[in-house]
Amino acid sequence: MPEISILGWFHTVIAIIALIAGVYTFVKFKVIAYSQTSGKIFLVCTLFAATSALFIYARGTFNPAHILAILTLIALAVGMFAEKTRVLGKLSPYVQAMSFSGAFLFHMIPAITDGLMRLPVGAPIVTEIEDPLLQGFYLAFLLTYLVGFTAQVLWLRKQ
Repeated sequence: MPEISILGWFHTVIAIIALIAGVYTFVKFKVIAYSQTSGKIFLVCTLFAATSALFIYARGTFNPAHILAILTLIALAVGMFAEKTRVLGKLSPYVQAMSFSGAFLFHMIPAITDGLMRLPVGAPIVTEIEDPLLQGFYLAFLLTYLVGFTAQVLWLRKQ
């Protein structure tokens, strides 16, 4: 794995801040919203992390991490549209929750991949993207997203 660049450090730090704010927001508010301070931190940091990811070519070419960055930007746009316009009526909060939770999911996939492929330094836990450990994490994240989104839907219905 190549050394991390200044852009890579910026991307990593801002992404970690986003993930911490996202977890805090989920725990405290059950859903992420731009109207919450911690939600705003998550969304803005996620925007910067996804945008900066598009300029990182550590593996030399456009790769799945870039696709996740694009999906993250789309999820942010859809979620903000749903939250700010409410044009979808009663579905707006559900689309917002699905989108912002999806953005969180899209964060986790490259975070675990890069972390396990870089650490510990000199002897990373994972050396190939197809490693079963990574595949297990991806499946766990997807299941967590589905369970979390279902819980958000149930919570939103009660509101």
